[in-house]
Amino acid sequence: MEEIEKSISFDGRDIRLKIGLLAPQAGGAVLIQSEETAVLVAATRAEAREGIDFLPLLVDYEERMYAAGRIPGGFLRREGRPPEKAVLISRLIDRPLRPLFPSWLRDDIQVVATTLSLDERVPPDVLAVTGASIAVLLAQIPFNGPMAAVRVGLVGDDFVINPTYKEIEEGDLDLVVAGSPEGVIMVEAGANQLPEQDMIEAIDFGYEAVRDLIQAQREILAELGIELVQEAPPEVDKTLENFIRDRVTAPIKEILGRFEKDKHVRDAALDEVKESVKVAIEALPDDDPVKVAASADEKALSNIFKEVTKFLMRRQVIEDGVRVDGRKLDEVRPISCKTGILPPRVHGNALFNRGQTQVLSVATLGTPGDAQELDDLHPDEQKRYLHHYNMPPYSVGETKPMRSPGRREIGHGALAERALIPVLPPKEEFPYVIRVVSEVLSSNGSTSMGSVCGSTLALMDAGVPITKPVSGAAMGLIKEGEEIRILTDIQGIEDFLGDMDFKVAGTESGITALQLDMKINGLPMDVIAKAIQQAKPARLHILSKMLEAINKPRTELSPYAPRLMTIKIDPELIGMIIGPGGKTIKGITEETGAKIDIEDDGTVTISAVDGDKAKRAKGIIQGMTRKLNAGDVYAGRVTRIIPIGAFVEFLPGKEGMIHISQLADYRVGKVEDEVSVGDEVIVKVREIDSRGRINLTRLGIHPDEAAAAREAAALK
Repeated sequence: MEEIEKSISFDGRDIRLKIGLLAPQAGGAVLIQSEETAVLVAATRAEAREGIDFLPLLVDYEERMYAAGRIPGGFLRREGRPPEKAVLISRLIDRPLRPLFPSWLRDDIQVVATTLSLDERVPPDVLAVTGASIAVLLAQIPFNGPMAAVRVGLVGDDFVINPTYKEIEEGDLDLVVAGSPEGVIMVEAGANQLPEQDMIEAIDFGYEAVRDLIQAQREILAELGIELVQEAPPEVDKTLENFIRDRVTAPIKEILGRFEKDKHVRDAALDEVKESVKVAIEALPDDDPVKVAASADEKALSNIFKEVTKFLMRRQVIEDGVRVDGRKLDEVRPISCKTGILPPRVHGNALFNRGQTQVLSVATLGTPGDAQELDDLHPDEQKRYLHHYNMPPYSVGETKPMRSPGRREIGHGALAERALIPVLPPKEEFPYVIRVVSEVLSSNGSTSMGSVCGSTLALMDAGVPITKPVSGAAMGLIKEGEEIRILTDIQGIEDFLGDMDFKVAGTESGITALQLDMKINGLPMDVIAKAIQQAKPARLHILSKMLEAINKPRTELSPYAPRLMTIKIDPELIGMIIGPGGKTIKGITEETGAKIDIEDDGTVTISAVDGDKAKRAKGIIQGMTRKLNAGDVYAGRVTRIIPIGAFVEFLPGKEGMIHISQLADYRVGKVEDEVSVGDEVIVKVREIDSRGRINLTRLGIHPDEAAAAREAAALK
């Protein structure tokens, strides 16, 4: 392929495209670059495998540590399992790509995006999304694109396209907008309680930039003489199709018209209809055209049954304004919430129910040493708030092997995490590391928003002083021609057979997280705006139900939560606290039973479930790091005796020696004549020699100084 380069500029920030230079055997490949961040994206298509009845699209985002001039950690010193951030970027690429492939396509398609160079100012994720569209088009795979994505930040009062990492961190918005020529197709956002109208304007601002990237792709295709591929969908035997439709349409319409609220009852009735048609086909003579066609296309019954169910469910919404469970379009399912349903051994917990969706969220408070260390290309080194999402098979009445978290679980966990971060207390006020695990116990729509609500309740139950509670709702869409209906609080069938899954989370003041996924080719901004506005009363209604269970964070932590104490020491004294090979800090831990975490800036966090143990460890560290002055008077205890003097611990972890000549104002024959091990004595710091040794004396101490020292010791 001919090598070409193209550049697009946004507010002085260029995106450069290089085609025909790398990966010549891939179906299509592009190197997309901004500043010094460069991502290679390749797309390849293979023939369909027999028996596949879905689009086997595989999207992988790969990070190479050399991109940032680093060598991977660990024993192997090479990249292994992708970090969570890479999984989330894989999903970010997949979500706007998938709906733009024809629904009938069954070929294997793989898109691989690899970050080859990373400029710490420029995130690679949105570059990879746009690069994926270009690679697919170059590979001449049927695709209803072009598609592109940009990031929108808020710097001061101004929206910025593709902000730097620093601008994202310092701003109140981190928004990714992806779109096609038809409109917005994906949104992913985290925000600091941004008002709805501001969020709508940000999405609109981002889509304008997306249009420029789409036009650039069209120009590239024209320059290369490449046309969008249009392939005819496979034909379905009309005799078989009519046979199935005639037998299922009326029963499905009758079942949907019952407005059954229990999805298992509804699904069982639908399955019975499908099974009856299968039996009818099997009863036909072997040479009957319907049976012959059904044998040739084993998926025809399921596919046609789904199409009829989808059509009837959607027509009921469009024409009658009623949903499958009888709700109005803007009606939320029944809500119930409880906190503290588990024993206090867990630090905080809550059960959130919305319809047949049930989520149990459990909060755990940890010490700074429990923070997650991040080993990826991105600037963040640690996470102090973690949200993990689990969805076992029994939650949907199924049985299947339990595996480690997949992309969906990681994505839902990250969304709930993002929704809560803006309301968490700063580290300086609440130094705990916080983990919330949301266990989906029953699923029928929007478990991720259920996790947001459950997490809020669990955090308040644990005594985490969040600034405001957060709730969330999932919005859906039915679009038939020019007719559009937006659905509030969608359930499983409305997600499966609908056109949109739009999750909106936030406080009473504004939005904290958004996630929009489409199953059609895009939506205009006025529909996006209406969905965001319609979500607000739903969020507030859910929030009011949550606050009936607990309306503010508890003032007391669980008795089993660690008690944290934080002190600041001179960073130059960190080595003394740690000791050679960690001997000193290990000794303090063993003596007190407390856990000690020390940061590079000299912040020391001491934790223990027993507060007295934490106080003891704090006293030792303060004693070790306290600056001593000659003339200071302390109450101490004799720890050991040698022929020339006695050693006294006068501060926790701080010891000095009284020479025999300083024990009394007369000549002392033997040290044991004056003091014994365990005696309490009042001592004064005489001097600190050049080697840091502390010399003490019992001489020249005024009675008032002695009294003050005893009083200070009693308060420790």
